[in-house]
Amino acid sequence: MPDLLLELFSEEIPARMQRKAAGDLKKLVTDALVDGGLTYEGAKEYWTPRRLALDIRGISVRSADIREERKGPRTDAPEQAITGFLRGAGLESIDQAEVRSDPKKGDFYVAVIEKPGREAADIIAGAMPAIVQNFPWPKSMRWGEASREAGSLRWVRPLHSILCTFGPETEEPEVIPFEVSGIASGNTTRGHRFLSPGTITVKRFDDYVSGLEKAHVILDAERRKEIILQDAKNLAFAQGFELVEDAGLLEEVANLVEWPTVLMGEFDAAFLDIPPEVVQLTIRENQKCFVVRKQGEENLANRFLLVTNIIPSDGGKEVARGNGKVVAARLSDARFFWESDLQQTAKEGGFDEWVKGLDNVTFHARLGSQGERIKRIMMLAESLAPVVAAASVNNLTGSKARPAAAPARSGSEAARGSAENLAKLAKRAAFLAKADLQSAMVFEFPEVQGKMGRRYAERAGEDASVALAIEEHYKPLGPTDDVPTDPVSVTVALADKLDTLTGFWAIDEKPTGSKDPYALRRAALGVIRLLLENGVRVQLDRLFDAQILLCEIDTADDDDQAALLKAVLHEIATHGVFSAAVRAIIDRIEGDAPEWVEKITGHKPDVSDDLLSFFHDRLKVFLKDEGVRHDVIDAVLTRHSDDLLAVTLKARALQKLVETDDGENLIQGYRRAANILSAEEKKDTKIAETVDPDLFETDEERALFETLEDVEKLATNAIEAEKYEEAMSRLASLRAPIDAFFETVHVNAEDGKVRANRLALLARIRAATATVADLSRIGG
Repeated sequence: MPDLLLELFSEEIPARMQRKAAGDLKKLVTDALVDGGLTYEGAKEYWTPRRLALDIRGISVRSADIREERKGPRTDAPEQAITGFLRGAGLESIDQAEVRSDPKKGDFYVAVIEKPGREAADIIAGAMPAIVQNFPWPKSMRWGEASREAGSLRWVRPLHSILCTFGPETEEPEVIPFEVSGIASGNTTRGHRFLSPGTITVKRFDDYVSGLEKAHVILDAERRKEIILQDAKNLAFAQGFELVEDAGLLEEVANLVEWPTVLMGEFDAAFLDIPPEVVQLTIRENQKCFVVRKQGEENLANRFLLVTNIIPSDGGKEVARGNGKVVAARLSDARFFWESDLQQTAKEGGFDEWVKGLDNVTFHARLGSQGERIKRIMMLAESLAPVVAAASVNNLTGSKARPAAAPARSGSEAARGSAENLAKLAKRAAFLAKADLQSAMVFEFPEVQGKMGRRYAERAGEDASVALAIEEHYKPLGPTDDVPTDPVSVTVALADKLDTLTGFWAIDEKPTGSKDPYALRRAALGVIRLLLENGVRVQLDRLFDAQILLCEIDTADDDDQAALLKAVLHEIATHGVFSAAVRAIIDRIEGDAPEWVEKITGHKPDVSDDLLSFFHDRLKVFLKDEGVRHDVIDAVLTRHSDDLLAVTLKARALQKLVETDDGENLIQGYRRAANILSAEEKKDTKIAETVDPDLFETDEERALFETLEDVEKLATNAIEAEKYEEAMSRLASLRAPIDAFFETVHVNAEDGKVRANRLALLARIRAATATVADLSRIGG
């Protein structure tokens, strides 16, 4: 079967566009083959800075012949119906249709449409011009004389030639002829721009690859990456250094060269006084170079590795020297930013000036400035501090955590002191969290936000936990990123993400489909990981209510009213109940602001419940990735579940239970009991309110009742102690007495009292299991 080789040769394609463009080319061409009725065995895309290439193997020689029968109207149908049938079938006259008979419906017309197959080369030649003309570049250009004409070809950079050969390995391949804006397809390409600029004649893919390599072009981007990485490691090792690997930079530089050569450059060691992340970022962003460190050390060395697209005649000395001069100039700029920021933070109240400046930085047009947002985060961090402190203590002692609706009622002065200290530190960290956005360094290099804030805070003498939280409050940035464990970092990270989520929900800017411009899914996953991995118990529903209202209050016009409402809100967020002080404030403003009072005193299900549902969806994805079954998650998760830590612990415990024989049999027994109860309840059969042991007629009834008595008490105690695995284990002990009950006891006894008593016993089984999970959601 024939193979297709396609190459689109142009001026240099931006590195960030190459991989996707090659993938788009593969999809467009293979889709065109399939739409044309062809099949193929496999396709592989390739790219270099100057070309997109496609190798498709095992294409069918021609498309299959098609014979289609299209049923039409009866022969005595109105003329209008027959005319419509002819038009739809593509027939010129009714004489071209066949007449068929049906014993019930009579005679009717049938159009027999036969379409002969087409040669694969013709299908490809017909599809390619449209593919090139309409290629989905994110940015494109026109060039030359033709650019003056409407509809002229647009390409990312000027397109020079198209190579398109087709044929089996055993025969001479043919050039598939077509033309796009005056560029005719052929069988030639070009080598390296500088090292081998001549023309190369190509037959098929194998000699295409070998011909390019002889002309100093490595077609496979993955191979270029491997060459760069290994050469960089070897060169660094030979000089007593080790490479600081950077996958993103490696991908970029591999798409900047066709024949990579790795060289080492040098810069003044005095620049190493700049923070290492700034040195690395400066060299990476401006010169696309890698940094190195001395073997076995963490600190950077004053060397860098660059990748050229040529083979320098002097071994690369001049190239390295020139790059070193540019690196030094860029590092000088970075040092200026660093020293300017240090001078600012060294002043008394230097950080405060940066924070004040955030009042002039818009976070979102409908959510106010960064300064307003900082105030909300501070308030929320102060409210969250007690539960994070409780979790920290519990993680050390192994005791259970308290939910956030009733925070900071520890049994010891030490615990209260810990919560108060954490609240103070978290509030300070939240105040400084975004301050470095005003720094010269972050303005120049946004990627180092947080990291620079930490360094400035350390230099200014801030508490170590406060400085750490300034950097870590952005974490986790993804599913594989580390989760903060320091209590101050956890508190501020939660406050930051929860404010973001509640704010955008308050203005109805939620993710839709694949669109999530504000990374709200990532923020929700970050909250989930922070809660679960740090054992923090928070009742999210009430917190959402409070924080959503706070976002609305920040937009209030009347400053006095907003201040009063904030006081109310603080009490709600802190205590979850209306204290006498809160009631007094409400009474004071009730006459002037009934609408706001209604909002504060009422629940906001339309917004907070929707946000909670969003968290449930993220939690389901998180737990499924852990290997928890979807039906197990459904069994422990209700629409009102807002303690995600408790849900997760229950799900993990139930997962272990259902994987055992006892668990599987317990679920079968539960299902049998539930089905019997459901059927009897539909018939309005009488079920006793309580179980009467005096009505038992068998030992199995008595044994099940006694086990239930013990299990209900022990399981309830285990749940209150948040020992969910123990609770599941207690439920599993019901397996044997339930099995014995159903083997020997006839539930629908003739005696009505005995039957009602036995049904009440089954109801006790259903109620006992419901305290832990809804076992009816577990699949059979």
